[in-house]
Amino acid sequence: MRPGTGKDTLTDVMMGSWYYDAVSIACEYGIIYGYEDGKLGPDDSITREQAMAIIARAMEITGLKVELADGEADRLLGGFTDAGSAAEYAKANIAACVKAGIVSGRSEKLIAPKDNITRAEVAVIVQKLLRNSKLI
Repeated sequence: MRPGTGKDTLTDVMMGSWYYDAVSIACEYGIIYGYEDGKLGPDDSITREQAMAIIARAMEITGLKVELADGEADRLLGGFTDAGSAAEYAKANIAACVKAGIVSGRSEKLIAPKDNITRAEVAVIVQKLLRNSKLI
């Protein structure tokens, strides 16, 4: 963290907010982008597919390389009965997280892309990201 160095990158993330610098840094590194309207929605819940897109971008920064061959994303997600409900932008990211062993389904057959992610799930995912990246 670099307190006090944040930049106004998203219109609804105000200087003085406790998360202002963290959001600014995450934007700077391309981990988060916000919505098309230039907002982040800091009070919004985060879906599992949104979280997996963020984690997939963070994997690149931590050096955890996951390449998907043609059709591999569909094969990886094929075992989940609800994978078809995932947004197109998120499918490759979800597959990368699954392939890296960072994310598993909510059950053996459900990836639950539209469900809100819990703090406990985020803690486990970040821990797996750091371990698989050999950072802890």
